[in-house]
Amino acid sequence: MNKAPKISVITVVFNGENHIEKTIRSVVGQTYKEIEYIIIDGSSNDGTLEVIGGFQGIDVLISEPDKGLYDAMNKGLKAASGDYVWFLNSGDQVYSKDTVERMVEGMEEAPDIIYGGTLIIDEAQNEIGDRRLKPPDQLTWKSFRQGMVVCHQSIIVKRELAPDYNLEYHLSADIDWVIRASKKAGLIHNSNLVLSRFLEGGLTEHNIKAGLKERFRIMTRFYGLIPTILRHFLFGIRLTNYYLKHRRI
Repeated sequence: MNKAPKISVITVVFNGENHIEKTIRSVVGQTYKEIEYIIIDGSSNDGTLEVIGGFQGIDVLISEPDKGLYDAMNKGLKAASGDYVWFLNSGDQVYSKDTVERMVEGMEEAPDIIYGGTLIIDEAQNEIGDRRLKPPDQLTWKSFRQGMVVCHQSIIVKRELAPDYNLEYHLSADIDWVIRASKKAGLIHNSNLVLSRFLEGGLTEHNIKAGLKERFRIMTRFYGLIPTILRHFLFGIRLTNYYLKHRRI
């Protein structure tokens, strides 16, 4: 590409003093410099703001009450000025210090969406392994019929293409968001890189039943009722087998 794209990395946090530092370090320590870093804090009352205040390289900090995770993420979208937006919430990390540089070097033209793999880590920062679902070689909006085949932390979308999160959904608005963005996308680029480290134990994982109900509604809306019922039946079998083998979702 002729011009290095500016990437707006957005981190949403609330009372995340135990995890936010590692997230910030992974962003501000990148070898790629065309990064705008935005942190949306939901008026934390622990030491989160003190941790954030100890860092240089944060371009926008908004600390105020919000209506939940996806409302805060919408605030991040509105604050972003980059060519692309990338959500890495508290506890998540860019995979390595040269990840963004390598990702951009691998693009011959400016795609609408960039995606890659994800490594799961635990609270102690131990690497647990890859996600259960693997990114497809070529991603389309129909790929998400199989579930969240690309982790939200490893999908980067052109800002002009990125929709607001639908606040009707409280637990699974991320899959609705990526489907809508993918439907509008032309060129979708597989970076063939691991892009992020994802901290095990997110919002939906702690609300599995309610999250699956929301996801069912979303997938029915995009892919139809009968195909969604059949896929969720198969999904339930695969998920049970995976849990019995790995003891994690």
